[in-house]
Amino acid sequence: MGGMGRDNSAALWDGSADAPAGVGDSGSELGPREAFELIVKRHMKDAYLIALGLVGNREDALELSQEAFFRAYQHYDTLHSKGKFFPWFYQILRNLCFSHLRKRRVRRASSLDDTQLGCPEPEGRDSFEPDAIAERNEAKDRIWKAMGKLDDKHREVILLRHFRNLSYDEMARVLFCNRGTVTSRLFYARQQLKEILDEERGAPIAPREPGEPTKGGQTS
Repeated sequence: MGGMGRDNSAALWDGSADAPAGVGDSGSELGPREAFELIVKRHMKDAYLIALGLVGNREDALELSQEAFFRAYQHYDTLHSKGKFFPWFYQILRNLCFSHLRKRRVRRASSLDDTQLGCPEPEGRDSFEPDAIAERNEAKDRIWKAMGKLDDKHREVILLRHFRNLSYDEMARVLFCNRGTVTSRLFYARQQLKEILDEERGAPIAPREPGEPTKGGQTS
């Protein structure tokens, strides 16, 4: 299921990709604005891809990632360790994406009510779009659509593990939970994804890693 934007993922979350020598230091020749612009350039693609994985729409992902950088700049002086920018920034980005998804569900519910009353259904970007995947094939299209049916937190762990290639420990750090919670959440996310895919003819099986519990609690 992997393959979307895996480059240098580990460096983002442990901070080694942030704050190069001379950037953001007291002796730097760069001002705060210029230093932040370098950070934006470094992380723009990753922020966009994460937002895309969470909301499933190119235009929304671009708007949300840009808004996240704007908010990060406003509060950048509160970040004590500039070398840990991306894990801190991720919290801003995910909160924006989750808020957007909640509003989207409200719009969808309102649209259904209007349709039942005979009002025309408004055009919108309220579903995961297979066209958003750079390298498309039939299997990826099915997975992408199925991910859109997961709840936000389960979709998030699938994205971080299989599309961003984070380790369990990295996921625990960025989600502010323990490794056991990550393992449990990812197990149920895969189970839900598998059940959704199994409803479709010829759907691929969602992956399960060695050592993970099966539905009955046994490990492989």
